[in-house]
Amino acid sequence: MKLDILAFGAHPDDIEISIGGMLISEVRQGKRVGMVDLTRGEMGTRGTPEIRDEEARIAAEIMGVAVRENLGFDDGLFEINAANTFKVIDVIRRYQPDIVITNAPYDRHPDHGRAASLVAEACFLSGLFKMQAPGVNTAAWRPRSVYQYMQFVQHTPDFIYDISDVIEEKIACIKAHKSQFWDPESIEPETLIASKHFFTNLASRASEYGIQAGFAYGEPLSTIRYPGVKSLDALW
Repeated sequence: MKLDILAFGAHPDDIEISIGGMLISEVRQGKRVGMVDLTRGEMGTRGTPEIRDEEARIAAEIMGVAVRENLGFDDGLFEINAANTFKVIDVIRRYQPDIVITNAPYDRHPDHGRAASLVAEACFLSGLFKMQAPGVNTAAWRPRSVYQYMQFVQHTPDFIYDISDVIEEKIACIKAHKSQFWDPESIEPETLIASKHFFTNLASRASEYGIQAGFAYGEPLSTIRYPGVKSLDALW
């Protein structure tokens, strides 16, 4: 199954929180989109790996993506090593995405920046014909573009994606991860994202970045390399 876009996240809700609107919009435009979670979020304060697996499945269904996988890396402890790099390379080569989107290059959670580096490196190495795992021979593939989304720590983005028409659907797919967010009846500890204020902040950030590009709501992203255009009409 070839995909147009493949999004990676260190944890099962990273993608939804950061670029859920973009992926929903791209699916509606006819793109084949896939999602890959590196860990099951087992070190998270709330929920269990099994609960989070089911929540991720429901979120993917809401978004309409073609596939969602979990690579089962160790939450909080995964390394950028040969074994993990080849697992990411295998996913890239199987789905042959034109565009890969991954975590922020640095962030509050150390897994985020590490995931960004791991995926970016794997995207490059996946294009090397001689880069093969022992006993496995797969065809080389390198995505055309690699982008990184913004997470907790704000930084200057390279472009803003318009999610004005899908803001409600974005919120819905995030809320599918209900173990992780505010529930007045929950007996689990309150966290940064499991607070009454979280969704207010989420909408405010989307509004703040959106208005800077002339949209009601937007999602900020950065590029790994300079994007090229052949006409100024390609720029909004």
